[in-house]
Amino acid sequence: MQTILKNILRPFVPEFVKALRRRQSAPVAPSFSSWEHQPPLPVPPGHTPDGILQALVSISIDGSRKGELSAYATADLERFLRTLDLVPKGARKALEIGANPYFNTLLMRQFRPGIDLTLTNYFNGDVSVQRQEINFSGFNGAEETFNVDFHNMNIECHPFPFEDASFDTVVFCEVLEHMTNDPMAALREIHRVLVPGGTLVLTTPNAARLENVVAFLEGRNIYDPYSAYGPYGRHNREYTRHELHLLLQHAGFKEEGSYTANVHPDIPSAHISQEDLAILGKVKNRQYDLGQYLFTRWRKDRECEERLPGWLYRSYPEDRIAM
Repeated sequence: MQTILKNILRPFVPEFVKALRRRQSAPVAPSFSSWEHQPPLPVPPGHTPDGILQALVSISIDGSRKGELSAYATADLERFLRTLDLVPKGARKALEIGANPYFNTLLMRQFRPGIDLTLTNYFNGDVSVQRQEINFSGFNGAEETFNVDFHNMNIECHPFPFEDASFDTVVFCEVLEHMTNDPMAALREIHRVLVPGGTLVLTTPNAARLENVVAFLEGRNIYDPYSAYGPYGRHNREYTRHELHLLLQHAGFKEEGSYTANVHPDIPSAHISQEDLAILGKVKNRQYDLGQYLFTRWRKDRECEERLPGWLYRSYPEDRIAM
């Protein structure tokens, strides 16, 4: 966690104005990363981002065409590297929720030696243990083929098939935003299967990211389109940084580190002026909350609240809501 909350250097408004002036010929939303309000990209020693990317783009799952996932790997490489950096180096038994297509799995397998990974996915159907075959070119250029077993389960509906305090680390990345009706059900189970003092690594899109702010100012919608993969194929509820902290504290966790960061260029604006966005500079600390993703690490600190947080749930009986 040495990189977390470092390099927060420059005041927001002057940098924002400079960025806009540089782009007067073709107005677009300025890149958050250029303001240096996020930690530098963490890269495992002895490796380069490009070298790691070449391994990830080669992944084939159950005989799929090599390179089929290259667009995804390329677009989100920085997210995977930042996620890896949050996973404790001493992690021993870890549960990764929503592992497919296994980018984070392969990174942990390589750069967290000795880690014992248990995986979950949800491809519809009943709770069961299933298997997929992974082939990729390896982080050192050596071709590898191996099987991964995973628990197929809907974490909003199914109790986790693990004993209490089974894991010292849970990796819960880019899943929370897909929950349709009860994220607290999943967080209670995560809390239950973690050892006391265990670590939760959680990443999720930032609802208050700069590109969303620009979209609203321009009258564009920010909600995710409907997906052919069904309700879990879309983002059903994204969170702001403050909301995520409220939710995790409610679930019995204490923050160990948190920041927002971009992992790819902001979506360009159609047209935006510095006057339209200058108001952001008047909001205290808002410059630290404009990145595309929330990168967070938590420690299981106390009991999970049994009732539901009133700011997130409604239309439940009063005795089930914590106000």
